[in-house]
Amino acid sequence: MIDFQKLIMGYQRFRSGDWTDQHDRWEHLSKGQNPKVLVIACSDSRVDPAQIFDTNPGEIFVIRVVGALVPPYERELGHHGVSAALEYAVTKLEVSDILVMGHGACGGIKASLEGTGSEDEDDDFFIKSWISLLDDARDKVVAEHGHEEDVAGRLEHEGVRTSIANLRSFPFVRDREAAGKLDLHGAWFAIENGSLHLLEPKSNEFISL
Repeated sequence: MIDFQKLIMGYQRFRSGDWTDQHDRWEHLSKGQNPKVLVIACSDSRVDPAQIFDTNPGEIFVIRVVGALVPPYERELGHHGVSAALEYAVTKLEVSDILVMGHGACGGIKASLEGTGSEDEDDDFFIKSWISLLDDARDKVVAEHGHEEDVAGRLEHEGVRTSIANLRSFPFVRDREAAGKLDLHGAWFAIENGSLHLLEPKSNEFISL
């Protein structure tokens, strides 16, 4: 497994290799960014959108957050990190597409299904608060599929649908989508076999590529 010193060694390889080889690209990127796609993905170390979609720096704007969850639109004062990044991507960068990508073996989904272990209010406070965004989706999936082996996978799918629904609660997303300036997409990535499943808009089901 990589440690901090290996990160520094990796930087040194990058600086003498890729950065030098693509100096013109990096010089161009230093002037600004113009990505057309926003990817909202999980913080999980195994699912890097840039690697999965084989993209170069500057090509996608990425928000990584536990469970690839998007909160609903709220105007209350607070530190709304996901909402701020979403607002910037949509209103400033004017991305044309948003992709929400869930994945298999997601720890956030597992925590929603099983709880975080401790009943102490101070333990896992932020995790519990964040994954409560899945409460309605979890209750629906458990009521319909609670005894099935793939219940976690079903909730991973439902989490993507929940995030897309929450995206549409943001006026600047909803208005641009209605005007045909923005498209929303859902996907689910299987770590064990590398397959990507896209959410088909008409059926609202995931189809393997």
